[in-house]
Amino acid sequence: MKLSQRAINIKPSATLAISDKAKEIKAQGKPILSFSAGEPDFNTPKAAGDAAAKAIERGETHYTPNSGIAELKKNVALYYKERFGLEYQPRDVVVTCGVKAMLYETIQALVDPGDEVLLFAPAWVSYVEQVSLAGGKAVSVETAATGFSPTAGEIAKKITGSTRGMIINTPNNPTGAVYSEETLRMLADVAIKHDLWVIFDEVYERLVYGNAKHVNILQAAPEIKDRTIIANGVSKAYCMTGWRIGYALGPGDVIKKIDDIQSHLTSNASSIAQWAAAAAIQESEDEVLKNRAEFETRRDIICGLLSGIKGIKAGLPDGAFYVLLDIRNTPLPDDMEFCRRLLEEKYVALVPGAAFFAPGYVRISYACSEADIREGVSRIKEFIEAL
Repeated sequence: MKLSQRAINIKPSATLAISDKAKEIKAQGKPILSFSAGEPDFNTPKAAGDAAAKAIERGETHYTPNSGIAELKKNVALYYKERFGLEYQPRDVVVTCGVKAMLYETIQALVDPGDEVLLFAPAWVSYVEQVSLAGGKAVSVETAATGFSPTAGEIAKKITGSTRGMIINTPNNPTGAVYSEETLRMLADVAIKHDLWVIFDEVYERLVYGNAKHVNILQAAPEIKDRTIIANGVSKAYCMTGWRIGYALGPGDVIKKIDDIQSHLTSNASSIAQWAAAAAIQESEDEVLKNRAEFETRRDIICGLLSGIKGIKAGLPDGAFYVLLDIRNTPLPDDMEFCRRLLEEKYVALVPGAAFFAPGYVRISYACSEADIREGVSRIKEFIEAL
């Protein structure tokens, strides 16, 4: 059977591929430790589970409005008002089947064949493929030399007559970098100067540590609101990855087109999951803060342990739950081969940096128990010392 060119060209998700491989080896009885998936190991908040059960009892098991139930959209708009001081109406919100689907639909709404979209590398794996599926071209702007924060000089090198937009991800996956207000102001100035749209992905915005502070780009530059789509969801902050609820906030006309695309792609997100998400946003603040504190403790533990391994470099990330390890000075600087052998020889699953525009690096997630962190880093150390 003949395949389409887009199916031939697309690359599978490296994070899911590694995670699936680890599960396969674990099923064989091997002592696998997986640091590959971006998934909190905490349970969904009780308020969300209770709301889901009540929704089932009420018979809320039918189609909902395509863009989401009114209660969830209202809570999202209220959250952005209370947390960031941003004014959105429920009509400016669309609820989707996870943030990944939301980003796909948004890119389909904004990107034409031949359009170029700026990504700040290292960047999340799916941005590239989603831009490609829309016929666009993802253009990477390097940030490694400047502490994983973009600069105007590097951006200027990549702007062309075909540049149409940029995707900003802070706190960042895979680096854990949190962009400063000054950096966001600079990015907004670039968007205005070159008439670019902005997708602002802040799905890790509740996971920021130490003295770092997350700033929404519209707090830094309110004047770009009419060209900005905010991407967020309940997966990370509320530990609801399996519920598959994401959402976008933005100009009403663009949100309507995203909604139209969704109407032909998935229709509405799960009715039960929407009721759970509405309750999580409204009633789970204490659990969000508790989980954030635990992630900060884990960050400090894993970075302290990694600092004792000769040949690698790992900074202290300000957000998310990832550390990007520089392995270029180890005897095995090829990140793909490094991850393959580490998995096969020590049963530790990491994600190669090449998947994020970062060859020579590997990503380790600390969204797991302290015991697994200590054992996993011990195995990594043994592996590198044996090379």
